Amino acid sequence: MIRWGLILGFIGLIASVSLIFWADRAAAKSAEGKLFNEAANVPETPVALVFGCNKTFQGRQNLYFKYRIEAAAALWEAGKVKCFIVSGDNHSHDYNEPEDMKAALVDAGVAAEKIVCDFAGLRTLDSVVRAKEVFGAKRVIFISQKFHNERAVYLAESIGLDVVGLNAQSVTGPAARKTNSREKLARVKMWLDVNILKTDPRFLGQKEELPL
Repeated sequence: MIRWGLILGFIGLIASVSLIFWADRAAAKSAEGKLFNEAANVPETPVALVFGCNKTFQGRQNLYFKYRIEAAAALWEAGKVKCFIVSGDNHSHDYNEPEDMKAALVDAGVAAEKIVCDFAGLRTLDSVVRAKEVFGAKRVIFISQKFHNERAVYLAESIGLDVVGLNAQSVTGPAARKTNSREKLARVKMWLDVNILKTDPRFLGQKEELPL
């Protein structure tokens, strides 16, 4: 009995490692040729989607947030995009990722009337699907760090959304290493959501018009 338990445990371990590797590779493969590091190289596209995160971390400015805003502002200055969707979490009165991103983009020179807040971007899958189904976008530029853009592109391909991505500057240090480790599991969830669970966004609701 103990021997069979060890065998089954070993098989489970191999399967888990294989799934992590497969999901990681699937995300990277889907984004090949679609991600850019400079705004000047991004093809002109009507809509850009900025993925949300907290603007502060441990009482300091969150560099993930800062670099995403800088990338979005560079895209605007380069004349590559007509409007933005800022998509994130809005779970309490004093926590509002979309409003924080909109305020930061306005401060960076983006016209306020060209920014639409998606308050139901609770996770990457929700933000991607809602860009197509709620806001009616057909072609989108994703703005986030490279690891996040790769996963988002995989999700977009699964629903037939035409996308490219602008990679915001990477973040380094202990916190970044933790984020990169969590990304491995996030990619497994990505693969399961698309291929096994067929997960839908938590909220869809009424369609909204983009200021194109």
